[in-house]
Amino acid sequence: MEKEKNDIIKSVVQIVSQSLKVDESKITLDSSLIKDLGAESIDFLDIVFRLEKTFKIKIPKGELFPEKILSDAKFVQSGRVTPSGLSELEKKYASGKWEAFSKNPLVANLGDIFTVGMIVDYLLEKTCHTHPHP
Repeated sequence: MEKEKNDIIKSVVQIVSQSLKVDESKITLDSSLIKDLGAESIDFLDIVFRLEKTFKIKIPKGELFPEKILSDAKFVQSGRVTPSGLSELEKKYASGKWEAFSKNPLVANLGDIFTVGMIVDYLLEKTCHTHPHP
């Protein structure tokens, strides 16, 4: 399991590096895709595409990044994530650092939450479920 995790981390770092044109040495599990690495919305599509190709999996729209939640008026109002939206995000992305975000839940700040480590966690969960070990 540890080797599998290290392989996933290495692949994710390579994908993020290629996608965002950032040197691999500057990427850590805690690196925020937007704040630290300069990702823009179009980059998220590229990252998902590369992850699907590399890991031979299908990542349904909105499963890795929260497009659906952000377009729902129940979860976002006046550029802020509502308490029910926050609850939904916390459930869906348990490894996010939600405490700081919840103090000022601006949609514009949401990108700071999405880190390289969250992608790794997602892939570990996804690949462990699709390839069960005997």
